[in-house]
Amino acid sequence: MIVLASGSATRRAVLAAAGVEFQVHALPVDEEGIKQALRLETDHPARVAETLAEMKAMRVSAKHPGMIVIGADQMLDCDGAWFDKPADAEAAAAQLRALRGKTHRLTSAVVAVRDGRRLWHHTDSAKLTMRRFSDDFLGEYLTRAGDGVLTSVGAYQLEGVGAQLFMLVEGDHFTILGLPLLPLLDFLRENGELIP
Repeated sequence: MIVLASGSATRRAVLAAAGVEFQVHALPVDEEGIKQALRLETDHPARVAETLAEMKAMRVSAKHPGMIVIGADQMLDCDGAWFDKPADAEAAAAQLRALRGKTHRLTSAVVAVRDGRRLWHHTDSAKLTMRRFSDDFLGEYLTRAGDGVLTSVGAYQLEGVGAQLFMLVEGDHFTILGLPLLPLLDFLRENGELIP
C-alpha cells in the first residue's frame, strides 16, 4: 500500500482508475510562501513543482514509517507569470482572460519518498494553447464549470467542459491532469508495489 500526499480529487481519480491501491493523507504546506522564496532563486517552474511535491511527501512520510509516500504538484507558467488556483469566480475569469489566445506551459512533478528519504522523482511539461474565446463564452463556461474552476491552476479542467477553451494541446494527458502517471507506475512496479 502506498500513501498519496495530495488532496487533489483528480490525482486520486487517476490513481484509482489505474488500479493502484493507496490511501490518502494530505498535510498542508505553505505553498505561497515557498513559491515566493523560490521565485527569488529560480525562474524555473519545474524546480518549484518538484520542491513542493517533495515537501508534501516528506511531511506525510513522517506519519507513515516504511511506506512509500507520493507527493505531486503542478505549476502553470505563461509569459513568465505563474498562475495558482483561483480564489473565486472573479479571479478565475481574470486568469482565463490572461491566458486567452496564448500558449502556456503546465509542469507536473511527482516525488516518492520513504522514511524521509527521496527515492525517485519525475517532472514533465505540456504546452496548451487557448483559443480566442468570446466574453459570452467565458461567462457560459464559468457557469457550467461551477466550483470546478477553483480546483485547478488556470481555472480549467481539460477532462470536462474546459476542453472547449483550447485550440491545441501538446503533451501527456496525465501530466496535464497533474500526475505523470506512466513513469509513476513504472517506479511502483520496480519497487514491488505493483505486479510487474
